[in-house]
Amino acid sequence: MTVADAMERIYESLANDNAEIDACIKNLKAALAAEGLKEAVVEPTRLAQNNRQGRKLMQSYFRKKGVTVVFAEA
Repeated sequence: MTVADAMERIYESLANDNAEIDACIKNLKAALAAEGLKEAVVEPTRLAQNNRQGRKLMQSYFRKKGVTVVFAEA
């Protein structure tokens, strides 16, 4: 699985009320390691909660799971 595929699954999970988000994060973490990347770039416009609080919550949760999240410039 590529990072792009893993990110698509993350967006789908977020759209479906975080269904299986932990498995999606695990896949993303593995894809990042396989591609030699250290952080996932998230498009804020694709988030259900595209505000400061929602983005910080997402960063915090992903960090607990071992994935660093940065947001693309809108």
